Amino acid sequence: MKKFFEDIKKDVKFKSAGPGKKLTEDSSSKPRAVQSSGTSKSRQTPTDGAQRAGAAALARIDQQHRPKAPTSQDAIRNQVKRELEAEAAAAAEKLKAVALEESKVAVKDPSCFSVSGVYFTCPLTGATLAKNEREVHIKEAIFMRFEEDPVEASIMMLHTFNKDREKVKVAVDVISKYIENICKNPTEEKYRKIKLSNKVFQEKVRNVDGSLEYLLALGFESVMLPVEGQEESEEFLLLGEQSPEALEEMRDRRDRLQRGEPVRAQLDRQMQAFRPSPNATRFELPPEFYNLTAEELKKEQLQKSEVVEKNAMLRTKAMREREEQRERRKYNYTLLRVRLPDGNLLQGTFLAWERVAALFQFVREALVDGWPFDLIAPGGLKLREDEDVALNECSLVPTALLTFSWDAAVQQDIAAAGGKGPAILKPQLLENIRTLS
Repeated sequence: MKKFFEDIKKDVKFKSAGPGKKLTEDSSSKPRAVQSSGTSKSRQTPTDGAQRAGAAALARIDQQHRPKAPTSQDAIRNQVKRELEAEAAAAAEKLKAVALEESKVAVKDPSCFSVSGVYFTCPLTGATLAKNEREVHIKEAIFMRFEEDPVEASIMMLHTFNKDREKVKVAVDVISKYIENICKNPTEEKYRKIKLSNKVFQEKVRNVDGSLEYLLALGFESVMLPVEGQEESEEFLLLGEQSPEALEEMRDRRDRLQRGEPVRAQLDRQMQAFRPSPNATRFELPPEFYNLTAEELKKEQLQKSEVVEKNAMLRTKAMREREEQRERRKYNYTLLRVRLPDGNLLQGTFLAWERVAALFQFVREALVDGWPFDLIAPGGLKLREDEDVALNECSLVPTALLTFSWDAAVQQDIAAAGGKGPAILKPQLLENIRTLS
């Protein structure tokens, strides 16, 4: 700011210094006379007051034309404003681009889907859950179980809440060692107390959800105990002396901990029967079936036009297998229909990597009788229940229509009975039978 005002003063002095002179001109010569009305007389030098007034006027005029020098506050405010405007413009462009991409992917009416979505069943409560509801619901169900059986609830918590299976295994091993030492040395207190600041406990047990709850459920209590060589006490988990019966129960609880498994919501098959329909091969899947983003789905739609060209190309077996594997990984689930001998259709949802045996079990649960049967995949491939192969490995993803046929021995019995086969679907399925749209 000081320099700014000094520049103004210099400018005013320069403008008020009068007309310029040539360097060769004698500075002592008299000022030129100005003719006025035919009379020639010398111009008088302005007074000091007039000079000051003129300088002030020139300064005001010059200040009007000179841009205001920004203060630090103005500079900051303008910079922030520019940055906010730039961010807003960038965000608007991004939203515009996203909206454009989404508009390119056809949005279908949910009512046209072959199944309303993918659902799961909580094994603890039996509730039917959407995909995004599973984790929260299961955690709440486990916490509620603490009132009924804290040991079992803490085992569920330890195995379910922690995603790192190796950390869980290490924690279980350390806790099992604690219990083993207590059972071998029931009268020695040092085996029945755990210092919370102990390095092994901190690194391998404490940071695993459910481990502390499990120890408390066994009967450990938090207490402050003196430590030899220290002035201040430290926090310990202390277990009272146990009877032989209590020690045996502790071993049983250790075994339960070691056998523990994560609680996972189970896929709801959404078993549904349909009347005979020419739309049996028509499938419309909701987005949950795809392991793809909206942009990836858009690319997949564009690639469909290239299928004919690809099939015309000469490809090696290895190339075809790699493409098939990539195709399988696109889907998390598969929707399967089985055409029965009476023309009715049985539909269910499966994980893409489930074994073929799960499909046979699903069909068997829908039948009135447990007569042996065969399932024929598209292309005439006869599936074998005892073969350890996944559905996606049989090209049964993301959808497929299979054919049900009775076992050869059953077909002979049907033929001997005049061709009339046994009832197939259970009555409760026939009561809710629908028509494919």
